[in-house]
Amino acid sequence: MVAPRIPTIADRIDALDWNAMECDLWDHGYAETPVLLTPTECADLIALYPNDALFRSRVDMAHHRFGVGDYQYFAHPLPPIVQALRVHAYPHLAAIANRWHDALGIDDRFPERLEAFLAECANNGQSRPTPLLLHYEEGGYNCLHQDIYGAVAFPMQLLAFLGQPGEEYTGGEFLLVEQRPRAQSAGEVIPGVRGGLVFFTTRIRPAKGSRGSHRVNMRHGVSRVRGGTRHTLGVIFHNAT
Repeated sequence: MVAPRIPTIADRIDALDWNAMECDLWDHGYAETPVLLTPTECADLIALYPNDALFRSRVDMAHHRFGVGDYQYFAHPLPPIVQALRVHAYPHLAAIANRWHDALGIDDRFPERLEAFLAECANNGQSRPTPLLLHYEEGGYNCLHQDIYGAVAFPMQLLAFLGQPGEEYTGGEFLLVEQRPRAQSAGEVIPGVRGGLVFFTTRIRPAKGSRGSHRVNMRHGVSRVRGGTRHTLGVIFHNAT
């Protein structure tokens, strides 16, 4: 008997309910997916972490007062699954990003394909890849921040949960904080599920007001890991200087 074909990353991304996710991105600045990566794919990504040859740099968060934990930026070429997520998610997000810019009166437009966008990054001196694996042990956390690496920045990115919350680790929820104009900040707590993705704004989202849309600033981080080991994959679409 022939084993059933596992859908490709492209198939899985294209099959997502992009209309619903776009609504969530407009309304909340993030959108969660059902489980998209298999347990084996998650385990294989985690297993890459000790292989220094795959990464261009490692960051100790405590050293830079970013939090407690560490992360590593992949070098070229990206692992196939990371490259596939980056290439096939980008066109869907670029279409949404262009509608965001329309709403905010921003002239810049994003090309339909990632290759063309990365060429724009390279023309601005941004050629280093930014997808990364993040690792936290008990007591680890990540301060609220934005992932901006140069003049060219794509307004959305994605996070993939590689471990199962409540089983492999406790705590360590993904955090989003929205800084509302002339109002107190509002937060979102996203526990996640192994193999699930979160698409979220890198820096701002449009919010509707009485005089049309305005910019709302958002930052993201990770709450304190209370036990176990937490691994995630971050896929940022713009490259770094």
